[in-house]
Amino acid sequence: MRKKVIAGNWKMNKDLAEAERFIVETKNSVPSGDKVESVVCAPFPYLSALVEKAKGTDVQIAAQNMHFEDNGAFTGEVSPVMLKDIGVTYVVIGHSERREYFNETDETVNKKVHAAFNHALTPIICVGETLEQRESNETMSIVEYQVKKALEGLSEQQVHDTIIAYEPIWAIGTGKTASSEQANEVCTHIRGVVNGFVSPDAAEAVRIQYGGSVKPANIDELLSQSDIDGALVGGASLEADSFLKLVEAGAK
Repeated sequence: MRKKVIAGNWKMNKDLAEAERFIVETKNSVPSGDKVESVVCAPFPYLSALVEKAKGTDVQIAAQNMHFEDNGAFTGEVSPVMLKDIGVTYVVIGHSERREYFNETDETVNKKVHAAFNHALTPIICVGETLEQRESNETMSIVEYQVKKALEGLSEQQVHDTIIAYEPIWAIGTGKTASSEQANEVCTHIRGVVNGFVSPDAAEAVRIQYGGSVKPANIDELLSQSDIDGALVGGASLEADSFLKLVEAGAK
């Protein structure tokens, strides 16, 4: 039985006081980490403070991005060494907004995934298609390519420990949500890709989230599907009460 992972992606939102208040309001109320993994993906400036606020609780802190090099002349970038040093445990890699606005590629995603594992960070790898690609019946081929490129060169154990987030780009922040059946169809395909590309054991172990206008009203239906192991949530994760409802659904 794969443990569910609920990750709230705050994107570029909140000030420090709001971020710290969120952790205070959730850290003692989230279900046990034995039942569900509760992850908050916060902006870089707040990571260190939130790690301290969440210390000793079942709330884990994630970065929303990182560079693949350990150090160097990369002005404005943050390295996996830095994230590990302050106690971050997860990192989102290849979010569609990073791909669209900041020139993230499948090649840099792969480099970042390797860098994450080199520093004991759990990668949450985002894949997904545009509306045009879905309407052209390219969803499965696009997602398959992204998954294979992201996992290229990883050991079987590393794939076991990877989290893949299927986020159809047309459903992110639009209010549109893939039906639970549509979401599961793609997540099942991703598991099949891992089965053929890596191994059946890795396919059974890898956890696949759905993301795209997930909210308390639809989380139960999504998590009831055979191959959806959690959610990467945007807007509905910004309020403590909403986030707690999502995590509680993952613990059922």
